[in-house]
Amino acid sequence: MSSSCRPVPDVPDQPAFASAYEARQAIRRGEWVRHTSGLAPRNAQGNLVILPEKLATDFLRFCQRNPKPCPLLAVSEPGDPFLPTLGRDVNIRHDVPLYRVWRDGRMVEEVTDIASLWRPDLVSFLLGCSFSFEHALIDAGIELRHVTQGRNVAMYRTSIQTVPAGPFHGPMVVSMRPMTAANAIRAVQITARVPAVHGAPVHLGDPALIGIADIGKPDFGDPVDILPGELPVFWACGVTPQAVVMAAAPEFCITHAPGYMLITDLLNSDLALA
Repeated sequence: MSSSCRPVPDVPDQPAFASAYEARQAIRRGEWVRHTSGLAPRNAQGNLVILPEKLATDFLRFCQRNPKPCPLLAVSEPGDPFLPTLGRDVNIRHDVPLYRVWRDGRMVEEVTDIASLWRPDLVSFLLGCSFSFEHALIDAGIELRHVTQGRNVAMYRTSIQTVPAGPFHGPMVVSMRPMTAANAIRAVQITARVPAVHGAPVHLGDPALIGIADIGKPDFGDPVDILPGELPVFWACGVTPQAVVMAAAPEFCITHAPGYMLITDLLNSDLALA
């Protein structure tokens, strides 16, 4: 790990925060280095991708061609770490609990702050996150097993291929939540109204049909229990760009660590279609 970046500390459990701003401030101080599911639950969270400006146009086209896994919430100006449309004092260099640094398609380190890595040519992309529709599912009485078990959501690479743009290509990543059939139908209805945070599921049922060999071994996040009578429900996931970075191998890239999101001041209710 680079000596210029703060190491990841061992942080004990802490309660959820009263506001997105308070959560970001705690994250900035290094007091919360855990997944962000359930934090400021009424606020939208986002997946982060930071790339050199020379690759930004191609990645923007990639997002436009793949709106299910990569729904764009915001794009920065080159070299500008601030994203004022997302909330009060949002600074992309400090406000994500855990970042991943990529070089030539390989994840080389995880850090809690990227100020020392910042460059004047970097462009930040924030993509919608499925954590943002979880509050609506819980309000509807649908159990989310990873929340119940205090775990990160389970995420998997699939055999579903994204639509390429420039050098960017690769498999779609999905997040999985086990549900009864009745709850799955209700979840489809609820999440279809929020395309800005991935929308309706891309698959229900047999994971082998989308190339997942072992549902008990997610590629990202944590495994969760699937109870008798439940089926796995899969949503397109904003970790897809990390699988794409592995395939495209840009010389430099920064992302969030899976499940460690930027919490914005945007309200989940504002993202829903009328």
